[in-house]
Amino acid sequence: MPALNKEVDIVRGDTIYDDGTHKFIWLGWEEHEEEGLVQVNQYLIENRGAGVILDPGGVHVFPRVVANVSRYVDLERIEHLFFSHQDPDVSSGVALWLSVTNAKVYISKWWVRFLPHYGIFDMSKIVPIDEGGGKIQLPSGDYLEIIPAHFLHSVANFHVYDPRSKTLFTGDLGAAIFPKGQRYTYVEDFDSHLKLMEGFHRRYLASNSVVKKYLERVSRLNIDVIAPQHGAIIYKKEHIQRFFNWLSGLRCGVDIADEFYK
Repeated sequence: MPALNKEVDIVRGDTIYDDGTHKFIWLGWEEHEEEGLVQVNQYLIENRGAGVILDPGGVHVFPRVVANVSRYVDLERIEHLFFSHQDPDVSSGVALWLSVTNAKVYISKWWVRFLPHYGIFDMSKIVPIDEGGGKIQLPSGDYLEIIPAHFLHSVANFHVYDPRSKTLFTGDLGAAIFPKGQRYTYVEDFDSHLKLMEGFHRRYLASNSVVKKYLERVSRLNIDVIAPQHGAIIYKKEHIQRFFNWLSGLRCGVDIADEFYK
């Protein structure tokens, strides 16, 4: 179980895991909540001086994210940018990141053709991810696992498992929508938090059948922390198990399509 700092500076972020040569870092939020703007999380993995950014985010958050990344890693040592899927809150800042780093960009092969719409025409730094996922190799010899999460919610979607920190980055899975003025970084009351997750998961996930395929895949992992792209970080083992149990029984997407076609 990681040692977590509960006195969190929400603008500067927090270190979720640190073993001396490997860190998993949450990169904070904007100081002021803006009406109508979806709240997003970005994460940095720092491994012996090299960096990987998970879902770097859109243009709007770029100044804050690049400032926080620079506190831990020189931008020229950012080796990889990982994008779970194609949505603008995940990917629209990709051109800005490629203007300040020499990183490779990992994204599903099905979304590569969309990158020119984000201003990317040079494909030499793009690494298309095949359906089954794969690995991101780090200079130290450590690696990250790319886990398929298709249709959760994007049709071509991936998560990242960090074996050193035992953290699973889950993109939109685990997302929660906070009422204005009530956001928090870590889940302490799972029952209350579940109410903030339910609406998104029922409407955005494709079906219970793909949820179960995903759960079968991640059941092989030893997970201490779930780090989603929206909402709060789940760091207690009992909460992680309850989250997966809840997902296993969730009717969502096409399972409840009759509710949308009245």
